[in-house]
Amino acid sequence: MPTSAELKVELRDTEKNLLTELRTLRRNVRSSHKGARKAAAQLTFGQRIADTVAATMGSWRFIIIQSAILLFWIVLNVTAYVQQWDPYPFILLNLALSFQAAYAAPFIMMSQNRQQDIDRKAAENDYLVNVKAELEIELLHQKIDQLREKEVLNLTAAVARLTALLSKADSERGTAT
Repeated sequence: MPTSAELKVELRDTEKNLLTELRTLRRNVRSSHKGARKAAAQLTFGQRIADTVAATMGSWRFIIIQSAILLFWIVLNVTAYVQQWDPYPFILLNLALSFQAAYAAPFIMMSQNRQQDIDRKAAENDYLVNVKAELEIELLHQKIDQLREKEVLNLTAAVARLTALLSKADSERGTAT
């Protein structure tokens, strides 16, 4: 069974190795955060447009305004309040909505692709944090194991001392009678 001094030396070497790994991981995470901030600040003109279009078309404000315009268009053409420029099957309205969908889809897809890249990088960062936490937990387990082994050694020594004292007391009682 290793002595307490040997356990301390072994634990210190293991702690140093784990701490070195943790520091390396922290540096890598910090440098990747700086790169992510720079990348977000250096969006191209097209990326900014794609994000703006996707944010606008995905808002309640846009949906409400577009619904009001569609309702106004249909009411004007059904009631013939103004000259019917797009009678009942609303072919011109259908064409305009198809054009809008065809034109907006690539912008929305570009924005979603960028968001997917951002989410993937966040998942990688989460993984690195989990690895770091795992290493720290392992270090804590090793410290607890070392403390437990030290306590067992101390208890074993105390039991040995008490056994010796009891044996001595029994032998003294045996010679006294």
